[in-house]
Amino acid sequence: MVNIEERVIIQTRLKDNLSPNKIASEIGCSPNTVRNEIKRGTVSFYNGKIQRYKATAGQSVYKANRGNSCRRCEYLNKLDFITYVEDRFFNDDISIDACVGEALANDYFPRKEMLCTKTIYNYIDKGLMKIRNHHLPEKISRKPKREQVRKSKRELGRSIEEHPQHRQQTRVRTLGSRPCYRPKRQE
Repeated sequence: MVNIEERVIIQTRLKDNLSPNKIASEIGCSPNTVRNEIKRGTVSFYNGKIQRYKATAGQSVYKANRGNSCRRCEYLNKLDFITYVEDRFFNDDISIDACVGEALANDYFPRKEMLCTKTIYNYIDKGLMKIRNHHLPEKISRKPKREQVRKSKRELGRSIEEHPQHRQQTRVRTLGSRPCYRPKRQE
């Protein structure tokens, strides 16, 4: 990430005809980052005849891109649907999935104003709704799966010297007979 001071350095060094590689070594970032920044902040002058890098243009494009980069919480935009689900859940004893399905089937809300069932359960887990986990009997009765670390069946050490003695033998197979073992050569 390049800040405004580094963008000004890029602008002045480009006026001095330095290459992006030399600018990158001065700033302390990747040359490709400098090339991307030059591409981002290049502005056309005189009906597109002259192209110049401007630090302020690069900063404004960066802020515009950054504003669109994160995912926003849909909670505040869809409060009507959330209150509908809470009302149906508490007053009519309908499950959350049935509330969402009923709203979809009967077109109570436009699809853009609705949340999926998984998102509603995530909001319940985060505590954003009046519905809590103790209101959901199925969710309480199921225990969460815990990750189990599997123990290795082999008894091998970190190096060959730490392997058990019976593992330090070489398996030799001859045609027409059963495999036989011989000890490894000691050097």
